[in-house]
Amino acid sequence: MDIEKSSNNPEINIVLDRGLYSAINQMAENEGTSMSLVMRDLLREALALREDFGLALIAEEREHTFDPDKAVSHDEIWD
Repeated sequence: MDIEKSSNNPEINIVLDRGLYSAINQMAENEGTSMSLVMRDLLREALALREDFGLALIAEEREHTFDPDKAVSHDEIWD
């Protein structure tokens, strides 16, 4: 992992194709912010989506193995 030490926050250098670069640049201009902040926000969104997908897979598996006869009721949990 390449961590730059030029600021308090770690940095990652990436190489983009021209189309991606242009899209990020346009987003930054439209939002009146830096390309770096646009990339940070896009990465956060991507990580959240991956986490949601992973949790959905866990939920789907649990749904297939759920046995209502073995389930504990709300009242049983909180008594």
